[in-house]
Amino acid sequence: MKILISNSSNEPIYEQISSQIKSMILKGELIEGEMLPSIRGLARDLQISVITTKRAYDELEREGFIESVQGKGSYVAGQNKELMREMKLKIIEEQLQEVVKECNVLGLSYQEVIEMLRILFEEV
Repeated sequence: MKILISNSSNEPIYEQISSQIKSMILKGELIEGEMLPSIRGLARDLQISVITTKRAYDELEREGFIESVQGKGSYVAGQNKELMREMKLKIIEEQLQEVVKECNVLGLSYQEVIEMLRILFEEV
């Protein structure tokens, strides 16, 4: 599992960790039942505090992304398919908002953006 921490980010480290793990789960890179690195192991690998890693895991568990079993570790939780779809749609909407902002900065028309999307859909 590859997690990148940015010291220049305004986002707290624990949120960087939890958001990257959420993203991996939503993308299917981490699957239901898959064991996550131990809190201590991840803290060691990222060279951060165990408390920070625990906070990230606690947040993920509170949001239903992972399940922790005392003495055994943390695992990717089973996900509600409809909830997963809604979460993925939310991510896409946020990304599209950024694209629209950039298009406005460049002065692209709606039709130009639609044409770019059409081309991209055909390539994929």
